[in-house]
Amino acid sequence: MYRNQLIYTAVVLITLLLIRFITKHSINKALKKFHFSLQRRRMTIKILNFFLLTSAIIALLGIWGIEKEKFVLFISSVLTIIGVAFFAQWSILSNITAGFILYFNHPMKLGDYIQVLEKDFIIEGHIDDITFFFVHLKTNNGERITIPNSVILQKNISIKHTDEHKKNA
Repeated sequence: MYRNQLIYTAVVLITLLLIRFITKHSINKALKKFHFSLQRRRMTIKILNFFLLTSAIIALLGIWGIEKEKFVLFISSVLTIIGVAFFAQWSILSNITAGFILYFNHPMKLGDYIQVLEKDFIIEGHIDDITFFFVHLKTNNGERITIPNSVILQKNISIKHTDEHKKNA
């Protein structure tokens, strides 16, 4: 009874995996050629995966015969809930926006040693990861500290690039 839908679903999932594999390697190759950092490659792959997964979900909804009116109602309900959540937690939206700014227009990169210059104390460590919401630092004594992206943009930061820090250590 559902034989055609199952076959089409398998085709969509296999196609998704193939496109993801091919584009991941193509993007890594292109970004390495132009000497982009590992951080930028990771973020580009995450964005690509998001769009590919969204496309696959839309295709699967079409295959399984979700009615357009019900789908539009569902999407508008989800967007309304997300809008209320963003309004209630405005910092989430600001962290995502700050994450894009850090990704495209900030001199710090993975492996750099940074100091976040606070009024009463200094937070310092090596940048371990930069995600949509947080910058993850690893301190010299092995602790992991997460700092919201919006805080990174608001505070003064001292950056020692990886090669400079090794020279001074």
